[in-house]
Amino acid sequence: MERPTHFIPFSTSLEGIVLPEKFTFPFFYEPHTLSRIAAKELQTYLEHQTDFDHNFGLDEHQKGPVIGKMFGVLVVQTASGELGQLWAFSGKLADQNHWPKFVPTVYDMLTEKGYFKTEERVLNALNEKIAQKETAPEGLEAQTNVTVLSNQAAKAIAEYKKLQKQNKQRRADFRTNNPNASEEVLQQLIQESQLENIRLRHLQLEWKEKIESAQATLHQWEQEIESLKEERRQRSAQLQNQLFCEYAFLNRYGVTKNLLDLFEGNPPAGAGECAAPKLLHYAFQHQLTPIAMAEFWWGQSPKSEIRKHQQFYPACTGKCAPILSHMLEGIPMEDNPFLVNESQSKTLEIVYEDAYLLVINKPESLLSTPGKNISDSVYTRIKAQYPDATGPLLVHRLDQATSGLLLIAKTQAIHKKLQYQFISRKIEKKYIALLEGIPQQHSGTIDLPLRVDLDNRPQQIVCETYGKPATTLWKVLRKNSNTVLVEFQPITGRTHQLRVHAAHSRGLNCPIKGDDLYGTKADRLHLHAATLRFWHPIEKKFMVLESPVPFD
Repeated sequence: MERPTHFIPFSTSLEGIVLPEKFTFPFFYEPHTLSRIAAKELQTYLEHQTDFDHNFGLDEHQKGPVIGKMFGVLVVQTASGELGQLWAFSGKLADQNHWPKFVPTVYDMLTEKGYFKTEERVLNALNEKIAQKETAPEGLEAQTNVTVLSNQAAKAIAEYKKLQKQNKQRRADFRTNNPNASEEVLQQLIQESQLENIRLRHLQLEWKEKIESAQATLHQWEQEIESLKEERRQRSAQLQNQLFCEYAFLNRYGVTKNLLDLFEGNPPAGAGECAAPKLLHYAFQHQLTPIAMAEFWWGQSPKSEIRKHQQFYPACTGKCAPILSHMLEGIPMEDNPFLVNESQSKTLEIVYEDAYLLVINKPESLLSTPGKNISDSVYTRIKAQYPDATGPLLVHRLDQATSGLLLIAKTQAIHKKLQYQFISRKIEKKYIALLEGIPQQHSGTIDLPLRVDLDNRPQQIVCETYGKPATTLWKVLRKNSNTVLVEFQPITGRTHQLRVHAAHSRGLNCPIKGDDLYGTKADRLHLHAATLRFWHPIEKKFMVLESPVPFD
């Protein structure tokens, strides 16, 4: 049996490397040696290739928009036992879906005579027709005519009412100055008033008819535009659904499911265009057995997400989780680490306690509150230890991976008083972190607004438009050869604030050591809530508590 076109034999010797017993868990992994070798061979190709011209932002002299790219490698085995690799990129590369070294997209919507391109031309023609209609002289003239007539009508009616008011005053003055006027004269005054009212109604009716006629012309023009827009909406929806149906993914059993099925009718934008689904689909098409997989970023970091050149990243959950759960069905896979409670044997250290509150030292990897898959948490342990305590208990939270001081209220009344201090930013927290890299300055302030990455929760991204303000004060405590110990003082309390502010290129551009979301995985996240200062609502004094840093 011939090798598939995009099957790439390893150029590196694989002697002595043991195959993994289970396939890579795609949403949290440490790349297998085979995946690292495949990634290195792909990166070598990217460094020297001349097949395409794409500006990754690595060459300051290269022209064109800078677009970093996620690449994926899939180690596969043929039926005869030969090991090889498949390469893929997410989205498009140099504005194309197909390049010789990379597996094709699951569905190529850029095919010139294909359904998408054909319908795209129809939509483009509709867009042009709508634009022409919206700027047509007769339509603009109709808009102007309605406005002009409305203004003329208002002016004419106002002037007549002014005259009518003057006449009314004249008649009133006449009656006052001529108390003995004859009945015939008085009757003439009444008839004069009645005639003016009739003339006003006729004037209003005359202008109303003129305006309604102009509005009818305008409405016809607007309806023609709306009809074209409705046709565009319907065609766009049909095209979108057709694309969702065309994106159908294979699994090892030969079963296909399209995006509409996988996302229950509501796929996110870009679903199916990531590297991982492309790789697996091609493997199953050509009877190749998946062995291990990894994805890495190549190029300059984007403005919002945190992506570092050559760094490995897990598959995104929002776009890929439903697809990969189908595609990997029946394949023995590494254990899901999100289902493992690594803190089961770790204890809570009480740093301070009185009748009203307590401060504990949370170990890293223990949840603050119960999670979707793991119930063990600071909250559940405190609730069990203090069954008579009332209220929400936890005044604030720490990330699961962060260790350090956590403030807990024993009653709802105390919780309310302490939480008010957090909301009004009267509680002072200081964190110690070990960063990978050396910041350019010794201290400063980071202001980068944050919001959740909708396609990859719980990751946060920097977003100037929809992000919430996030401010962090920082200073260097000690420099090492390639790491630095810093103190963070968050002014706001956004999710993952310190982790993003440390790792982002517009922040310190130095990820916290062990940050598996925004940096590189290590034995732990080297971030510790070391100092907590608050006003005791009963003792009426400031409390300053400290916890020793569990890392250097």
